Amino acid sequence: MKYNEAIKKVRLKMCLTQTEFGAIFGVTFGTVNRWEAGTHEPTMKIKRMLMPYLEKYKIEVEE
Repeated sequence: MKYNEAIKKVRLKMCLTQTEFGAIFGVTFGTVNRWEAGTHEPTMKIKRMLMPYLEKYKIEVEE
């Protein structure tokens, strides 16, 4: 699964809006929206912050 799909999946499993999800990672709604649309990819720092959530929900991401 690509990052855009994984981010949306984990956000929905957490029952969060894009704004709420972005607040966890210190980014705006627009940034989360671009990640989910696939036009931008999270930075390495954000990818590291996402790892515990991806592992918790057993979501695998292909690099």
